[in-house]
Amino acid sequence: MSIGKKHWVFADGDLPPMPEGLSGPKAHEALMVVNSGDQKATLSITLLFEEAEPQKDLTLVVPPWRVKCFRLDQPIWGTDYVIPFGQYALIVESDVPVVAVFGRLDRRPGMAYYPVAPFAE
Repeated sequence: MSIGKKHWVFADGDLPPMPEGLSGPKAHEALMVVNSGDQKATLSITLLFEEAEPQKDLTLVVPPWRVKCFRLDQPIWGTDYVIPFGQYALIVESDVPVVAVFGRLDRRPGMAYYPVAPFAE
C-alpha cells in the first residue's frame, strides 16, 4: 500500500534573486517526492502567481519505490520553462498516493534551508 496523498499544495513558493556579494550555491527551492507504491506516480503540476497567469500541465514521474528531487530554479521537467523570481504557489496532483516535501535554500541574511509546510488533501 502506498503512503501519502494524491493532492498537495505548497502556498509559499518564493524564488529570491541571489543577494549581491554572495558566492557559492545559488538560492533555490526543490520539490522532493516519495513514491512508496508498486506503480509509477505521474504528477501534474500547476503554478500560481500573484501577477501572472497560471502555468499548467507540467508533468513529472516518480518510479515505484523511489524518491526524486526536482530543483525549481532550473528548467523543469524536460521543458525550457523556468519559474520566474518572486512569489508563487505549487499544486501537485498525483494519480497514486505520494509524499511531497518542498524545501528552500535562501541565502538572504538571516535565512537558511527550511521546509515549507504543505496542505494535503
